[in-house]
Amino acid sequence: MTFHTDETKYINHIHLKVANLERSLNFYQNILGFRVVEQQPHLAKLAAGGIMPALTIEQLENPRPLDPRKTGLFHIAFLLPKRADLAKMLRHLIHTGYPIQGASDHLVSEALYIADPDGNGVEIYTDRNPIEWNWLGDQVEMSTLPLDANALMQEVAENGWEGMPVGTIIGHIHLQVADLAMIEEFYTQGFGFQIVSNFGEQALFLSSAGYHHHIGLNTWNSRGGSVPTSNEIGLKSYTIVVPASERMKIVERLQNLDVHVDLDGEQYLVTDPSGNHIYF
Repeated sequence: MTFHTDETKYINHIHLKVANLERSLNFYQNILGFRVVEQQPHLAKLAAGGIMPALTIEQLENPRPLDPRKTGLFHIAFLLPKRADLAKMLRHLIHTGYPIQGASDHLVSEALYIADPDGNGVEIYTDRNPIEWNWLGDQVEMSTLPLDANALMQEVAENGWEGMPVGTIIGHIHLQVADLAMIEEFYTQGFGFQIVSNFGEQALFLSSAGYHHHIGLNTWNSRGGSVPTSNEIGLKSYTIVVPASERMKIVERLQNLDVHVDLDGEQYLVTDPSGNHIYF
């Protein structure tokens, strides 16, 4: 997991707004296998082993449904430690009958796609060995090919479902944005991420330390879209871990871009040009 350490920039927490906490807990515990580490009447924090939560889900008081045409979350991507873990997840989803929306080979990774009960996108994936990734200069080759499920299932262990494996992390976040040109400057010049895949006016993939991507940005559904209101289902905020030595430099660069930076406790809080709230 050398691409997700304190020496790099990566995502370690996502806060989601949901319509019904009990329904969402059933999904994140029984379908994905996360464990609740803290629960309040309208909020729960979940982890995959240990006590550090990767995900917070919060029930809104008067929720409005997720609007897929607005900016916000495209999907959360949970990175599993081993390919065998992905095989076990596929078997578990088949056994539970939970709908699988997609199954893809991205050359750098293999992935399953589902959605939570509110329509928030979820990717579950494993990386191929970085030695196998094909770089053309500073651009990594990625594609969307059908997943070879038969080959994957040859990796499945005999033991049954044991929940989300210890060592699972947020591998990346993929966001819907209104305008790529506006948001590129924020993430590259402000936070210092590098562009590793560029699909023109449709999508950008951003990385730290040579990963295939820590942040995905696209306008497929949301080009020119508005920002969700606070009582709409979807992404409330996400957190980027940055090296301590870069923290104040990032603050200064963002301020030079006329981005308002707040100090919230021990974390800084900013909002990207598409209305996504970010702690770092």
